[in-house]
Amino acid sequence: MEHIKNIIFDYGNVIFDIDFKIAQASFQKLGITDIENFFAHKAHNQLFDDFETGAISPAEFRAGIRNAANKPDLTDAQIDEAWNSLLVGTIQENHALLLEVKKKYRTFLLSNNNEIHYDWIINYLKTTFELNNYDDYFERAYFSQHMKLRKPNTNIFEQVLKENNLDPAETLFIDDSPQHIEGAKKVGLSTLLMTEKPAQLENFLRKNGIL
Repeated sequence: MEHIKNIIFDYGNVIFDIDFKIAQASFQKLGITDIENFFAHKAHNQLFDDFETGAISPAEFRAGIRNAANKPDLTDAQIDEAWNSLLVGTIQENHALLLEVKKKYRTFLLSNNNEIHYDWIINYLKTTFELNNYDDYFERAYFSQHMKLRKPNTNIFEQVLKENNLDPAETLFIDDSPQHIEGAKKVGLSTLLMTEKPAQLENFLRKNGIL
């Protein structure tokens, strides 16, 4: 990794634990069937892509869940609780680790996210770690719903590279999703597929010669 000067981190299941199985079970309890086609790690209903790119509002997303469950009386709170059950948490050690990495590389966060999850995470950071955001841990944090783009499409990587004058040959992208890794490769980024739990992020980085 001697040629690497910049690192772009994914968030979910790299820094922060998420669990698709918990969310699937929560959606099934709401009444949604055929859950593997509706919402899974590698594929999901267009509703989620639209929400992650800011193409629909939280209200429109919730309406889509009510329609999928065929339950028009589901409350906003019920839907948000099921959707946010995906989010497990992170550890303080990862924040210290990110500061250590930032001393050696230019670092960035690039997350497929959405307004409901983003609000939950910001509240979680404040209440659990007394953090307002991730501004101190990365040169810049990018979220798909703000960019109106999402991984694995190449235009989201191209925007990060262009805005920060990054040479893809000197830039490493770390993500847990193989399809996102493939998108990054198309624009010339070096890549690492995260194969450990976020609690093992430090070991993963050291094992791969990043620290």
